[in-house]
Amino acid sequence: MPTELRIDFVSDVSCPWCIIGLRGLEMALANLQPEITAEIRFHPFELNPQMGPEGENIVEHIGHKYGASPQQSAETRQMIKLRAADLGFDMRMTENSRIYNTFDAHRLLHWAALEGRQHALKHALFSAYFTDNRNMSDHDVLLVAAAKSGLDAEMARKVLAEGRFAEEVRAAQRFYRDQGIHAVPAIIINGRYLISGGQPVELFEKALRQIAAAA
Repeated sequence: MPTELRIDFVSDVSCPWCIIGLRGLEMALANLQPEITAEIRFHPFELNPQMGPEGENIVEHIGHKYGASPQQSAETRQMIKLRAADLGFDMRMTENSRIYNTFDAHRLLHWAALEGRQHALKHALFSAYFTDNRNMSDHDVLLVAAAKSGLDAEMARKVLAEGRFAEEVRAAQRFYRDQGIHAVPAIIINGRYLISGGQPVELFEKALRQIAAAA
């Protein structure tokens, strides 16, 4: 019998290390089948909750927030692109990319979980932002991602327009902050074990084997 794990994946759709971590985790799980299976549930974390709808240039934002120079920012982007490419993800961030508010994307992801399409929407949002450089606070962009994920477009429009699931998203964010989660991705296995960051596939495989053995 396979060992089934529950994985809570706390992340933001504007976090490059989150897609790197997700792809590494997914590849590790694929390598471990059929002995280990898992259900991945995504939970919200806003890196920039005060960001306005117009967003901010990525170089300026990284400079303000982390003190990185334009050259350091460019070197980091290139390193992230290469890591993502090794995992089969097309990362196209440039010096003209922008950081956006992601609260509405998290509301849509909450609803998508209820519809059984959360995983598909998560990937669609990552692609829209990091590959297509789209605005994550633009409802039209979110609706396109929802449609690509197999969600009902009219229902998605209502969720966004009516502010649905705002309190649920805020409550989930408070819960994980209270649990000590202050950086993402935070990957929690069986409610007990924490793996932080965009780790290599091999590290995920080793950790998942150890956790499955303990379970």
